Amino acid sequence: MKVLIVDDEKLALSRLKRLLNEENILDICECNSSIEALKEVAKQSFNIAFLDISMPNIDGLELANTLLQMNPNIYIVFQTAYEEHAIQAFEIGGMDYLLKPISKESIQRSLNKAQKYINLTDNSKKLIAKRGNKIYLIDIDDIFYIKADLDEVIIKIKNADAYLRKKIGDMENLLKGKNFFRVHRSYIINIDKIKSMQSVEQSKLEISFEGIDDIVTSSKDGAKEFREYLEKRSL
Repeated sequence: MKVLIVDDEKLALSRLKRLLNEENILDICECNSSIEALKEVAKQSFNIAFLDISMPNIDGLELANTLLQMNPNIYIVFQTAYEEHAIQAFEIGGMDYLLKPISKESIQRSLNKAQKYINLTDNSKKLIAKRGNKIYLIDIDDIFYIKADLDEVIIKIKNADAYLRKKIGDMENLLKGKNFFRVHRSYIINIDKIKSMQSVEQSKLEISFEGIDDIVTSSKDGAKEFREYLEKRSL
């Protein structure tokens, strides 16, 4: 388990490292600022990040947002002396919120939750997505389509829409080699879930799916590229 800890207060950083060491967490990278942390994350990946919120230049909330864009499966733990940031912290994608001074018991609870989360995300066929406070462990084969939504994507499964903090271009790269195709700048579809396709205006395609009522409309270029893709597959 690789852990990143970020705090501009040296004493707080030292205390957190000591508590983690007592739990046999030894692979720790210490950073005194968000800028230093971003440099480290560009060089190596981490399972967990413990982030102070009140830091100069780039605060912990902004840092978390950037880290989750770089690695949506990183487990973010906020550590702060203030309660008022909790709602925003969880909305950004934080998984835990610890109030200083941090106790041994709170660290143990947080690490136990983090380990369960890491075990779930360790399977390359699974995605972790959220809707409100509910977390979904999604098998890639169960996805019908993916839709861009600002700095997130909406993942459509049988009975839910779940959200993942990832750009749709990143999802396209993640799903390369699997049976998915980007038919629109905002949509990626699961080819195995297609029920039927119908040509509409400007040679676009209306795509319906087995098991749900949703319809995805391709772009004109997306329809052309998808038809060419299907023709090559049939040869």
